[in-house]
Amino acid sequence: MKNKRHSIKDIAAEIGVSVTTVSFVLNGKAEEKKISKAVTEKILKYVEKIKYKPNQIAQSLRTGKSKILVFMVEDISNYFFAKLARIIEDIAYKKGYKLLFCSNENKDSKSIDLIDLFKDRQIDGYIIIPSSGIMSKIKELIDEGIPVILFDRYFPELDSNYVIVNNKEASYNATQHLIANTYKNIGFITIDVDQTQMIDRLTGYKDAIRKAGLKEYIVKLPVKELDLTNGGEQTSIKQFMERNPELDAVYFATNYLALSGLDVFKKHFPQYINELGIITFDDLDFFEIYTPTISAVSQPFSEIAQSLMNLMLTLLKEDKKSIATTKIKLETSLKIRSSSERK
Repeated sequence: MKNKRHSIKDIAAEIGVSVTTVSFVLNGKAEEKKISKAVTEKILKYVEKIKYKPNQIAQSLRTGKSKILVFMVEDISNYFFAKLARIIEDIAYKKGYKLLFCSNENKDSKSIDLIDLFKDRQIDGYIIIPSSGIMSKIKELIDEGIPVILFDRYFPELDSNYVIVNNKEASYNATQHLIANTYKNIGFITIDVDQTQMIDRLTGYKDAIRKAGLKEYIVKLPVKELDLTNGGEQTSIKQFMERNPELDAVYFATNYLALSGLDVFKKHFPQYINELGIITFDDLDFFEIYTPTISAVSQPFSEIAQSLMNLMLTLLKEDKKSIATTKIKLETSLKIRSSSERK
């Protein structure tokens, strides 16, 4: 015999509250609608007890909302994106939303395929770290009135919502820190992409070097080399170091480049680990336990996640056409550790 499928009316009758109250609680609006914590907890405990599952299809047809958001990044297994995704998921769940996570591998074709796939599934909103060539696809979503927030990078030519960090200023400060520690020949290892965050980090480095009257040492690794299975980026880093034996410090534009660089030093230039000044953009727990500990520009995970979800919830709640685009730039912090101190 099948168990009875409970409805919101059944739950309301059992608890002794209105159907509307139950609906607000199940849709994550208890706090917004000023429903007491006692009533909210009573409803949530009861629905857990009876294993209540709403009819998502019927709910979506009735409201025009799926209560599902997409979080699209380069690689969801990357520490930075994975940690951020976990925080965003917690916030979304408390507000009655579920998240779909996906990786676009920084490829335009995959980004477009995924967006087209999700559009057919009535996704309520998108948080996207865009690959370089999908501006027209993002504009298409915006023009259709679908909430979209770009993160980490944006398209200067497109009026869109975005949340970023102060990449240029942070990169300038990181380079200036090395200069203040009397490093004179500072190499900058980055990737060859036309993306705002990487352009800003390079600009920050250049500005600090020029202000100090020093020489620029820059290598831009082709994106095709950034395949963890073939180690192409390690070959390029090794060649860059061999071409510039006078370097006394290295600044990595991302944490994954730093990891590759440290591996190169360990294999081919073991003396560099203790001789060079080393700093990277994007911190990792690993950098705190490495010997020497690695200085890093740290992005504010919780603040980024909260900003993304606060903005998304506003876009979902309000008339999208009446809201001006919101552009948020958050401050980073420089974690100074032993790797950047003058030896």
